[in-house]
Amino acid sequence: MEAEILKMPRVFSAAASGHLIPRHSFYATIGLLLLFLVPLDTSATGQPTERLVLPQKSGRELRFNKNGEFKILQVADMHYADGILTPCLDVDEEQALTCTDLNTTAFIERLIQNEKPDLIVFTGDNIYGNDSSDPEKSLNAAFAPAIAAGIPWAAVLGNHDDEGSLSKKMIMEQIAGMDYSVSRVNPPGESAIDGFGNYNMEVGGVKGSTFENKSVLNLYFLDSGSYSTNPIIQGYDWVKLSQQLWFRRISAELQEAYKREPEPQELSAPGLAYFHIPLPEFARVNNSEGTKFENISSASVNSGLFTTMAEAGDVKAIFTGHDHLNDFCGELYEMHLCYAGGVGYHAYGWLDGPGDRESYWQL
Repeated sequence: MEAEILKMPRVFSAAASGHLIPRHSFYATIGLLLLFLVPLDTSATGQPTERLVLPQKSGRELRFNKNGEFKILQVADMHYADGILTPCLDVDEEQALTCTDLNTTAFIERLIQNEKPDLIVFTGDNIYGNDSSDPEKSLNAAFAPAIAAGIPWAAVLGNHDDEGSLSKKMIMEQIAGMDYSVSRVNPPGESAIDGFGNYNMEVGGVKGSTFENKSVLNLYFLDSGSYSTNPIIQGYDWVKLSQQLWFRRISAELQEAYKREPEPQELSAPGLAYFHIPLPEFARVNNSEGTKFENISSASVNSGLFTTMAEAGDVKAIFTGHDHLNDFCGELYEMHLCYAGGVGYHAYGWLDGPGDRESYWQL
């Protein structure tokens, strides 16, 4: 099935594709963005300490290729645990005999091989802490396909990653030190920021072009928390004020820098935001494409993050996971709110989901 092309801002072009895991019993999708550089809408760099990071054991920079393209593959909700010892959920009796975490690994390997992305973004619940006897080993296995492919990758955490013996800080420290990872534990000097896995990345312009040393695409990663620690407020957590203040500062710095020489620009470079738990505004999107087979599982309070990002002006799309049966992408006040859908076999799914399909969105 091919979705209709969405009409989105002319800041850059992008295509996103989702695939069902090839079995009728598990509804899962991935998000894929293919970004095309539009020179008139590019920006200058912001923080020198965060730009064009070279990941461990990788000579590949985060920058648009000679064709002006930069492809991002989003992988959500792997729920990896103990590999071959971990059975699949929501499969039929025959599939249950042989289905394990290794099916998740094989699926992600195929995605990477087929799509050949420039960056892979894992948006939380990468491992299922409760079922991981050795979370460190589970993390290594979960991200192994990206590492084996030698492709830069970034990750944020969900509400299940730290349910085992490792804290969120310990998990992000391990992730940040893994081969080809461009992830950060937290921004340098931001000791008071809530959560772990708050950071930004800058994608440079085409090598040899006038935008070679500018950030033409800004990526923001946030820890959306796990569960509310406020006894009055029940349910899922949310992005806190300290994180939003950090985002506003970084966004403002990037937009200010973009207007400076060389090649000063008038418009903001596009920004994309990635975190795990969707915002309440996901329930209000217009003109959505894709599917919605469960309710929006956001926090029970509105943190104001959507308004914060809308006021900042550079973020054009927000990408989340968390709700495995949703893969829609819609628009609210010129902001695009998009799900990736669950990928992991060791996660709840839909036994009688539709067959394989691919959908596209264009910004």
